[in-house]
Formats: sequence, structure tokens, C-alpha cells
Amino acid sequence: MNKPDKPIIMDDQWDSGELGRDDKYVRRASAETEAALDETLAMQLISVRLQKKMIDDLKFIAKAHGIGYQPLMRDILDRFIVHEVKKIVRETQARLMQDDNEETSKSRKAA
Repeated sequence: MNKPDKPIIMDDQWDSGELGRDDKYVRRASAETEAALDETLAMQLISVRLQKKMIDDLKFIAKAHGIGYQPLMRDILDRFIVHEVKKIVRETQARLMQDDNEETSKSRKAA
């Protein structure tokens, strides 16, 4: 008895969406699986209201980059947070150095 030849699946078929994006391959994960995944990835579901135009623009940009709009939003927020934290740290360090220099100057004048 001959077995039918297995089809050769190419990675680019998965990447292009030719394979695996049909609704027949989709099913919702159980609540337990979703919770475990969120815990593993340290993710938390939130709700944010955005203007429809903003969402449409995010979807347009995401499509141009070949990703979903929600991962794009996470990336945008991550970039903003990294930048702002660095900015706050720099400003705080500058302010502390200025305060330290003023204290040193006052101490010298008093002596």
C-alpha cells in the first residue's frame, strides 16, 4: 500500500499567508491558555478609546510594515517610553548636578 506523497511546505508559503490564514485553521484559545500566555509574556489587556482616524492610520502603517496594528501600537508606546524615561533621567541628573554645584559654591563662600 502506497502512502500519498506529503506536500512540501515552504516557509515563504507561511510568511505570505498562503498557508494557515484560512478561517478553518482558526480557533479561540481557552481562557486558561490565554491567561498563561499573558502571564508568560507579562501582558495585560487594557481598553483604550482612540479616534477612528487614528486607528485607520495605524492599520495603514502596520499593513505597510507587514504587521498587525496592535503590535505596532505596542512598539510605538515602547519607543516613546524608552525615550521619555531616558529624558527624565537626564533632566534629573542635570538638576542634581546643578543643585550639587550650588551647594558646593555656597560652602566655599561660607568658608
